[in-house]
Amino acid sequence: MTQTDAPVDPQHPKWENWRWQMQNRIHSEEALEAWIEPTPDEREAIEKTSDVFRWNITPYYASLMDPTDPTCPVRRQVVPTMDELGPDLVEGFDPLDETGHSPVKNLIHNYEDRVAFCVTAECAVYCRYCLRKRMVGDANFFMRTDEHQAAIDYIAEHDEIRDVLLTGGDPLTFNEDNLEWLLSRLRAIDHVELIRFGSRMPVKLPYRITDALCDLLARHHPIWVNTHFNHPRELTDEAAAAIDRLKGAGVPVGNQTVLLRGINDDPETMKALNEGLVRMRVRPYYLYQAQVIGGTAHLRTPIETGMHIMRRLRGRTSGFAIPTYVLDTPHGKVPLNQSYVKGRDGPYVLMETYDGSLWAEPNPVPDGRALPLQLPSVDRPEDVDTIPLASGDAPKARAAA
Repeated sequence: MTQTDAPVDPQHPKWENWRWQMQNRIHSEEALEAWIEPTPDEREAIEKTSDVFRWNITPYYASLMDPTDPTCPVRRQVVPTMDELGPDLVEGFDPLDETGHSPVKNLIHNYEDRVAFCVTAECAVYCRYCLRKRMVGDANFFMRTDEHQAAIDYIAEHDEIRDVLLTGGDPLTFNEDNLEWLLSRLRAIDHVELIRFGSRMPVKLPYRITDALCDLLARHHPIWVNTHFNHPRELTDEAAAAIDRLKGAGVPVGNQTVLLRGINDDPETMKALNEGLVRMRVRPYYLYQAQVIGGTAHLRTPIETGMHIMRRLRGRTSGFAIPTYVLDTPHGKVPLNQSYVKGRDGPYVLMETYDGSLWAEPNPVPDGRALPLQLPSVDRPEDVDTIPLASGDAPKARAAA
């Protein structure tokens, strides 16, 4: 069956087959028209962003999109728009300097006792704000068996590493044989205490969470999974069933949400999302400030927006339904609260990292945007670490004060 004649009916006999879903992913304007009414902007973007960042959508995830509303929070995450080609602070796609922290291919050793192992560059869906736009879908970042083995050898040679995060891309695009190969070799390393998966499969392709997969994970405990729901619309019965299968196999599940403008950047949406996650027995873990990655300016929010949301959650929902709001930096994750955030210097927010160093995050406030709270005004040191900008100049935006 070709992609263009793949039925859009969830009653199709192979609908719940995850391999069928992968084989019938939507990646052309013609195929997309079976699911939504693309706007002129979306049609133009599909063509013009093709050389910048590829796109794919599973039929399951496409079924969650509003066919007539281009502001649909599911649709905006995965359908290209011309905003991706608009002006941005940076042109690069590696704001965390993950490449600089990679001693071998696709292995990121930023924290002393743990590593992120990007075992594949494949994803079921390509989110438009993706942290790893530089690598997902790029053949140069797919790994051969000997390259996987080189990363495993590095882990074995460094006995300070106790925690291995399997990520990508999405590691659950691997079949069970490949996962068994990886997990058995990691489990043979005495000092590896914990193996984690970072996967959006419960969100974008819940049928991947099969009984066979859960049986495999259960044989290699302790295994943890962090997934990535961004909006209550994604909390479907199918997703809940996938989570239930993981929990039944003894796998704790957490969630990492990215704060996205016009998608979940208000207290009501975030409260509904986190309370829905808790009902599914998923612990809200992190709320990430969206990274400064080229082509994502239209999805990023002022840091004050996220801090306001956190204030509105506290005392108004269960404590374990409140994630930690963080920004990932080359110095590690920084909790975005008053203990770490020092204040705003025009378009930069100054903060202290866990090791005591200072980081200045480029975070301009859009013209005319009213902020829900004000950060103290501070002076940014000239030698403070920050992201190199495309022009070498400060971002052009008004101060928040």
